[in-house]
Amino acid sequence: MSEKLLRDLHEALSKELLERINNGTAKPQDLAVAAKFLKDNGIDALPTEGSTVVDLAKALGDEIFSGPDDLPN
Repeated sequence: MSEKLLRDLHEALSKELLERINNGTAKPQDLAVAAKFLKDNGIDALPTEGSTVVDLAKALGDEIFSGPDDLPN
């Protein structure tokens, strides 16, 4: 495969995943693919106060996030 074709495929996949997430049609499998896509591309987020990662952790429950002391320094 050519490098341009691979870049185009990468971009198309990211656009499709983002569109599904933004318009609310993403299924659990789509979210899993998106998470793996981000991980495979070295994209991560540290939970810092006020970030959406913290909001997600709070929504998942106290067993994951119990307060600011759980945040990395």
